[in-house]
Amino acid sequence: MKLLKPLTKLGLAGCLLAASGLAQSLEFRSVTRSDAIWYEAPADNSKKLFVVSRGMPLEILSEQGNWLRVRDSSGTLAWMKANDLGQQRMVQLVRNSTVFAAPQDKASILFKGEKNLLLELQENTRNGWLKVRHRDGATGFIRIEDVWGV
Repeated sequence: MKLLKPLTKLGLAGCLLAASGLAQSLEFRSVTRSDAIWYEAPADNSKKLFVVSRGMPLEILSEQGNWLRVRDSSGTLAWMKANDLGQQRMVQLVRNSTVFAAPQDKASILFKGEKNLLLELQENTRNGWLKVRHRDGATGFIRIEDVWGV
């Protein structure tokens, strides 16, 4: 009986390790067209749900032929044509946030952005900060928890 206990712990540890790997393997892409459509199912003749904005970051959940199952920041699920999404990475503010000149809270403030503002992801510094660029050209750093799409 004592032999089962270490094996159970080992199995649980393995499951947790695998789950943490899955959590880090999220894939995001951004919409490349201003007239991209969300569909109810992966077929041209399925119900059209929405027209989505260019630049919107979406999480890729699955792939079926030339179709992708996607989720937006609000959790809405839909299907999109794969060629409507590109590799350029955008992030979306989840709340009103501040972009700093350096990756630290005491750095000078470059600008403040309102919820849902889209910023181009330049770099994930892997220390809780993202380097981002505003469409007007200003480049700075924002806390990773202030955005969706990473």
